[in-house]
Amino acid sequence: MKNTRLVAVATDDDKVLNGEVSMHFGRCRYYTLVEVEADRIGDARCVENPHYDNHQPGVMPAYIHGLGADVILAGGMGPKAVNMFHGFGMDVATGAVGQVGKVVEAYLKGLVSGIVPCNHDHDDSCGGHDD
Repeated sequence: MKNTRLVAVATDDDKVLNGEVSMHFGRCRYYTLVEVEADRIGDARCVENPHYDNHQPGVMPAYIHGLGADVILAGGMGPKAVNMFHGFGMDVATGAVGQVGKVVEAYLKGLVSGIVPCNHDHDDSCGGHDD
């Protein structure tokens, strides 16, 4: 495992480490990108989700991977997106709730892991069910 990683966190605001984790990675307004070296949080910044108004299954995993992220943390995510991230060799953890900085710290301690499926409480499909 490399010593430096880039953790992407789906967020609904641009408050960087003080922001709140979004409940759906593809329908969030921002991604907070957190540099981690030797399991210590370094620089962090927010980028706007360029696909926020036009959510399409399959687009966001490629976009986030293209940002250089090694890890994606979010509240919920459909299984097709999880598989796409895994195909890029990225670690995925969902079910994250709370402040970005605290969630990243918990992830680094091994306390945030695994997949919690999206609950599909939105109008468009996130790939978690067959419509």
